Amino acid sequence: MKGYVEFEFDLPGALLARLIDVLDRLDTAPLNTASLQAVPEEQGVYQLLLDGQLVYVGKTDAEAGLQKRLSRHARKIMHRVDLDPVRVSFKAVRIFVFTAMDLEANLIRHYGGVKAIDWNGSGFGSNDPGRQRDTTKVKSKNYDAKFPIDIDRQMAFAIDHGETASSALARLKEALPYTFRFQKADSDFDATKLAALSGPITPRAAIRHIVNPLPQGWQATALPGYIILYKEKRDYPQAEVIAVSKG
Repeated sequence: MKGYVEFEFDLPGALLARLIDVLDRLDTAPLNTASLQAVPEEQGVYQLLLDGQLVYVGKTDAEAGLQKRLSRHARKIMHRVDLDPVRVSFKAVRIFVFTAMDLEANLIRHYGGVKAIDWNGSGFGSNDPGRQRDTTKVKSKNYDAKFPIDIDRQMAFAIDHGETASSALARLKEALPYTFRFQKADSDFDATKLAALSGPITPRAAIRHIVNPLPQGWQATALPGYIILYKEKRDYPQAEVIAVSKG
């Protein structure tokens, strides 16, 4: 028809193509506190690289912007066996206008899918799986199986004479770069006073020092990706019992 034509612009496709070009041209930065200070707490997408190879693609959500999300990942790579944090770098792109398209899924697809990107689908981006998942066997390709927590790495932590187990547990939970989950609001913790323990010390030593004087029945267990402390006597797959209370 003269004087008329239909035109449909592939906005999602054009955005994706431009985004890929920007990411591929962008230099990496170390995934550490100094580098992340310059990253705004805004919406966008990012990549993590291990020894220069892409291992994770992510995006921000309503709860966390780029700085918070990358800071969480920077903490996740600390105190891991066979993983030096200096090996990990990142690229991040702030996107001012998000479209309805799933940029994360499309970027993952572009770079070969989940099977080609080691840490996507490996549990790397997950939070504490919760008590119901403690007995689940971790697959060999899982992030925690490849890089289990290192409970024998010294850290700046000490315990004051007379400090309660409740106080020491709360402080240790905050200090560790991985999950330390323990039974909540138990009177045994409040009633148990600890001897002094000077630092630096390892998480293993700190937990043993806290757990040993508790009333009988407490067990601290190190799983591949986190530590738990409950009043129980139980075996877990791929786990090590690191302390049992002596009362």
